[in-house]
Amino acid sequence: MSVILAIESSCDDTSVAICNNGKITANVIANQTIHENYGGVIPELASRVHQQNIVPTIAQALKNANVTKQDISAVAFTQGPGLFGSLLVGVSFAKSFALALNIPLISVNHMHAHILAHFIDDPKPTFPFLCLTVSGGHTQIVLVRDYFDMEIVGETLDDAAGEAFDKTAKILQLPYPGGPLIDKHAKNGNPLAYKFAEPQIADLNFSFSGFKTSILYFLRKKEQENPNFIAENLNDICASVQHSIVQILLSKLKKAAKQFNISQIAIAGGVSANSGLRNDLQKLADELNWEVFIPAFQYCTDNAGMIAIAGYHKFLKNDFVGQDISPKARMEFR
Repeated sequence: MSVILAIESSCDDTSVAICNNGKITANVIANQTIHENYGGVIPELASRVHQQNIVPTIAQALKNANVTKQDISAVAFTQGPGLFGSLLVGVSFAKSFALALNIPLISVNHMHAHILAHFIDDPKPTFPFLCLTVSGGHTQIVLVRDYFDMEIVGETLDDAAGEAFDKTAKILQLPYPGGPLIDKHAKNGNPLAYKFAEPQIADLNFSFSGFKTSILYFLRKKEQENPNFIAENLNDICASVQHSIVQILLSKLKKAAKQFNISQIAIAGGVSANSGLRNDLQKLADELNWEVFIPAFQYCTDNAGMIAIAGYHKFLKNDFVGQDISPKARMEFR
């Protein structure tokens, strides 16, 4: 019997979840809207708002799960990677909470947790499987042999796919966060309206810096010809950008599946909520006879539910850490 309280504070969302014997019974997320005024996350502001949000978020999670502090068996938390100040709030609170109740601490790698989000709901993948993890800060293809036996077989050499979405949205003067808005406009556009330079990167790795530059130069040229080009063609631009990014991702995923002879394919991370990626992945899966796994929307973006399920599997192994643990802005994928 175990009741895990989990805290996720790696960026700008304060989230707390409860995992009761492997089942997520609460997953509360407190969003920070203050960053909309700046077009991106301001780390110092993020850490301050985490301090304001963490106590009420924990109280709400306990209430939703119908448990008390005394019912908690262990505290799981995101150790990294992420914004150091934001992580510090979550780690410090987790340590204090565990110390006060004399219960174990469980550290979780944020990127492992995104992958383990697939074990929250049914259907669940079986080992081994490939997971394409795509977010604002990461783009990775991971070979998953077991819950904590994972190997990165391909990753971005510079910028992440999520950053390509966000930077494009900024160029298009869409409000922050821009990635979901590109997805929204793309649904009404022609994905083949415009072509952008696709990077030719060896093996299973990615690169999006040149891709972003090609979009910038393309839009500058078009605006010189027609100052209203973006406003008049916004849906087609968004659809074309999204289609290009998705095809870059799926091309490498297809290559990885063939290389490792694996047909169990999962996607994770914030960009896994993108409808274009989900739809095109399913089409590719139908063509290649893959079995595809995609988490529910609430477990795609940063959330404590994924930290809780990772913590639960570490709890079963008695994989605990001491009070000397500290946050890590950069954290090895081990």
